[in-house]
Amino acid sequence: MAKIAVLGSGSWGTALSLVLADNGHDVQLWGRSAEQVESINRNNRNIRYLPDVTLPDNIHAYTNIGDALHQVDVVLVVVPTKAMREVLSEAKEHITGPLLFVHASKGIEPETHLRISEIIEEEIPEEKRRSVVALSGPSHAEEVSRRQPTTVTSSSMVIESAEEVQDLFMNQHFRVYTNPDLIGVEIGGALKNIIAIGAGMTNGLGFGDNAKAALMTRGLAEIARLGMKLGANPLTFAGLTGLGDLIVTCTSVHSRNWRAGNMLGKGKSVEEVQQEMGMVVEGIRTAKAAYQLIEKTNIEMPITEELYQVLFHDKSPKEAVSELMGRVKKHEVEDLKFGDSDPLNQFEP
Repeated sequence: MAKIAVLGSGSWGTALSLVLADNGHDVQLWGRSAEQVESINRNNRNIRYLPDVTLPDNIHAYTNIGDALHQVDVVLVVVPTKAMREVLSEAKEHITGPLLFVHASKGIEPETHLRISEIIEEEIPEEKRRSVVALSGPSHAEEVSRRQPTTVTSSSMVIESAEEVQDLFMNQHFRVYTNPDLIGVEIGGALKNIIAIGAGMTNGLGFGDNAKAALMTRGLAEIARLGMKLGANPLTFAGLTGLGDLIVTCTSVHSRNWRAGNMLGKGKSVEEVQQEMGMVVEGIRTAKAAYQLIEKTNIEMPITEELYQVLFHDKSPKEAVSELMGRVKKHEVEDLKFGDSDPLNQFEP
């Protein structure tokens, strides 16, 4: 059995800690809140995020990150993307030997346009990490913590590391596949949050299933178009970290991004939404990074562009929908010759 540090005591970090503990691993969970840590150690409960879930005894919580990292074999990072560099910078001072780094966060950093694995590689010196693995897929913490059936993907440039993570997490409730397409897995996981905001917005505006289905389908085409431009395998976007994650995030009330979009559609401002949510809405920050990538790559992503205008330039959701519906007519799919080297042709904007 392994000793694993989990950095991030939010709902997802806690749920993944439960999976690891169920598999017999010793989990050292780090969080900044002394109240949370005390509750986990004394009552086996994360009172803020998963108050109704009883945690196994082999989860021990710490507010000192050095204590959480003491003599561990694996580091699982589950913090919001905006806190990623700060936490990694703090953690690396307590790491002596090369450790396996796993992350279960979903986002792209604005300005640098780096994926989470790339941020980890920048912040953690090569001699302190064996490799980096992304754990991603359609998975709400609320359901995972109740041991409901969940299936995700483990992805790394080093397939042996992805398989190692697969072995760490997999059990009868939590199934793990592997995928060598790290770019596609991370891009799909990040960009679906933007589309989920749009899906929630359609509900807030009073639209029905037709609008949501169109938004999800065309949103997936946008994700795939940009992902392939960045080097991803198009098949990844038809899998768990593409279509699968998009479905669960665009249709569930558990989704923070969906709830944020729903409130925006009902007329609340971005500031009001963030204040009322009280938790990080990754899709908002990722929308900024995606818009910058659109400008950099010249890839046309009309849904993402309109949502960026709503989130950062006070465009009304109704006006954004009107602009999308009034766009010049297009083919849904262009003809693609067998063996064509440019897969972008099959996803016309």
